[in-house]
Amino acid sequence: MMAIAGIIPVAKWLAKIKQRSDVSCRLYKGAREQRGASTENLPEETYGHINSAFCDGMATTITAAHHFIWRHLYASMQAAQTPTSKLRFVTPDKESSMSTLWQEEEFKQICSRELLTKKAADVNKTIAVKEHERERYDFDPTMFCENRFWNRRPDGIVINNYHRTLYILEFKLSSDRNKDFLRVKEDEANEQHRSIIEAVLRAAAPEWTFEQINFVQGGVVQ
Repeated sequence: MMAIAGIIPVAKWLAKIKQRSDVSCRLYKGAREQRGASTENLPEETYGHINSAFCDGMATTITAAHHFIWRHLYASMQAAQTPTSKLRFVTPDKESSMSTLWQEEEFKQICSRELLTKKAADVNKTIAVKEHERERYDFDPTMFCENRFWNRRPDGIVINNYHRTLYILEFKLSSDRNKDFLRVKEDEANEQHRSIIEAVLRAAAPEWTFEQINFVQGGVVQ
């Protein structure tokens, strides 16, 4: 009930009612201290922060919740197929990187690994490098661009060989405290795999259709 009312006793709220002066995340600090990392420049302990995998102290719990909910949803979609369905649900039990998927003959028939590598290198040069990626990019830009594609891990893949259509499924678990959380998480999901769908795969296999379907779950992780 406190979470619903917006008064969950996180550091930022406690500071607002003059019960605490330090707004830094205690969970994040504890996780860093445990592994001997620096505790400088800690993020604020807000309701949204502790309900996200960006909090070092909650990352394992949030990730486990994400996987548990997604496996249930994925299995439900798979079970709902009709006997005549042409869809094949790939990797129902775990995520697979693009590199792992393209070791399977079914995916190699869409386009070759060599062609994908070339297109990935070309396309990724046009996508901005984030600050935390800068060091790896500067060390070897070509290798960085290739790896940024091959290491992508969509939550799910559904393929229809009959219609030459591949669906990339992405699931986002988020606090719904922010009224714009659906739009924010939708944008995050689209950006996460934009280089796969909008560029690399379409450039390498123009005769196929590639579509991303996003699922956003709002709520509090208990």
